[in-house]
Amino acid sequence: MNRFKVVATIFFLGLMAMALSPSVKADDWNKETRVTFSHPVEVPGGIILPAGTYVFKLMDSPSNRHIVQIFNKEKTHIYATILTISNFRLRATDKTVMTFGERAVGSPEAIRAWFYPGRNWGEEFVYPRKRASELARVTDLPVLAMPSEFEPFITAPAKSMNDEPIVALKEAPLKAVTPTGEEVEIAEVVEPPPAQTRNADTPDRLPQTASQLPLLALIGLLSLGAGFALRFFPKRTD
Repeated sequence: MNRFKVVATIFFLGLMAMALSPSVKADDWNKETRVTFSHPVEVPGGIILPAGTYVFKLMDSPSNRHIVQIFNKEKTHIYATILTISNFRLRATDKTVMTFGERAVGSPEAIRAWFYPGRNWGEEFVYPRKRASELARVTDLPVLAMPSEFEPFITAPAKSMNDEPIVALKEAPLKAVTPTGEEVEIAEVVEPPPAQTRNADTPDRLPQTASQLPLLALIGLLSLGAGFALRFFPKRTD
């Protein structure tokens, strides 16, 4: 083995370390999820998704108002950009969970909330006021609502948090509609979980530096090893 082979071996080990090192996947914080429905479902905006496969994705949002987008399975088309509010459940599961409200005979089920695997916190969908009132009456449960004039923003093209539809949805006044059609404050129907449960929940965004220090240390050691190898390994003579 000559000096070239020593350096090549160390370089290869460095590449393997980088390839095998743990990293934060995108879906750890944006909750990107591929979902297949065996029957049509309804989402806010008067949108009926036919049976098939879709991608649900949470856009980055620092507040309690979140934005969820629904794509086709290739992620080349956005069906809806939806305003959601944090929804809490006592027990997390290791599978994606979609909750639905009761439906009228012959009507698609309307998605009420979406929970990412392993999370206590999910996304409860906000419906335009008129449809929220209808769903509340059918399900006999309060439904989160926003003024109906914001409905066009749900289907408007939006790709960043600064786009007009998303800015508008984030600023929409919100209420909850009861089965009797009465509007009440969201706080009256959405109970905050115990503080200790909230603190114990896995954060949506992991620190960007997580898992990088061990990798940098390993690369540094390999570099030092290469330096010593080049210094002390005898030169090949012809």
